[in-house]
Amino acid sequence: MTELWAQAALWLGLALVATLLSIWLRVATALSEIVVGTVAQLAIGAVLGGALLAGDASWIKFLSGAGAILLTFLAGAELDPEVFKRQWKPTLAIGLAGFTAPFALSTAAAHWLIGWNWPASALSGVAMSTTSVAVVYAVMLEFGLNTTDYGKGVLAACFVNDLATVIALGLLFSPFTWKTAVFVAGIAAAAFVLPRVVPPFFRRFGNRPSELEAKLLMLCLFGLGALAGWAGSEAVLPAYLVGMVLAGTVGKDHALVRRLRTLTLGFLTPFYFIRAGSLVSLPALAAAPLGFVVLLVSKMVAKLAGVYPATLYYRSPRREGMYTTLLMSTGLTFGTIAALFGLTHHVIDQGQYSAIVAAVIGSAVVPTLIANAFFLPRHLLPAAVETTSARTLQGESP
Repeated sequence: MTELWAQAALWLGLALVATLLSIWLRVATALSEIVVGTVAQLAIGAVLGGALLAGDASWIKFLSGAGAILLTFLAGAELDPEVFKRQWKPTLAIGLAGFTAPFALSTAAAHWLIGWNWPASALSGVAMSTTSVAVVYAVMLEFGLNTTDYGKGVLAACFVNDLATVIALGLLFSPFTWKTAVFVAGIAAAAFVLPRVVPPFFRRFGNRPSELEAKLLMLCLFGLGALAGWAGSEAVLPAYLVGMVLAGTVGKDHALVRRLRTLTLGFLTPFYFIRAGSLVSLPALAAAPLGFVVLLVSKMVAKLAGVYPATLYYRSPRREGMYTTLLMSTGLTFGTIAALFGLTHHVIDQGQYSAIVAAVIGSAVVPTLIANAFFLPRHLLPAAVETTSARTLQGESP
């Protein structure tokens, strides 16, 4: 147990360092955690050996996965059904544009510029077409935009984008089996039953120190996650859907949301973001940087060409349109999932996997830094957040 506690202290120490860096550098905590994870696996591996960080340990994988599931659930719970009904046309247009343009361009770039075969190129196109709900929601939460109609619309567009990605991955590389049918039926049943069962259950047994609400939600999320894994899908997909259907219940219970955020952001998601950063092999990238550069640039160019015109078509102000485009250019969860799927099913090799994962993680960092530095829609920020940001820029303690 001594080794386990030492590893836990190391990971939480890295999370603390990442949080302090995010405050000093005025960037989102999720991004600093990714960068710290990338640097840590290189530095610690060189000085003390890669086994100390233990990014592949089963308990770290569980905490990382649980963080992704709960963060994605919270993002879904932030969606306001009324806002979605009002914005369904731009949401669908932006989400589908965010998928189709990078999928097509990244696939072509991987084949014609890097020289990969068509299956590997298509796999890279799927990975580059994603938008990271986890990163976007973490950024929205940090600036308070998650409570605005604008933020809820962006999160809905992210969901449409990633749903198209999951469907494309399944159609191209995973045959539709009876397990898939059971999984779809399970999600449909949960979407029908949970909104009818959870509210009265919470009213009858909730608001107790035992935190029954959190236990029930995690039971549903982990159960559906197990069903997703059994069917060859990914646990974060049902988590987002459950969050959406419970938005009218959980999303409006601000005390419950705060408690879930404390658990998720304070403990679980640092393992997710730091581990994501640790997957990048800097020596491998230095030896063969072309794949990383081509894929990252093709994704950002394609997102700009696809998403930005769609935002302008629906009369979004240019600043907000560019901020939406850059956030939709991020990638992490589904991108790394697609890359790992391709590696384990022998669609891509280890070198191609490293290039894709590095480009995915690069897309989580670069567009978000640009967006927050130059295009942050400050007029939409809640007053408290805007005041804190102003004090931080003046060098005061936030």
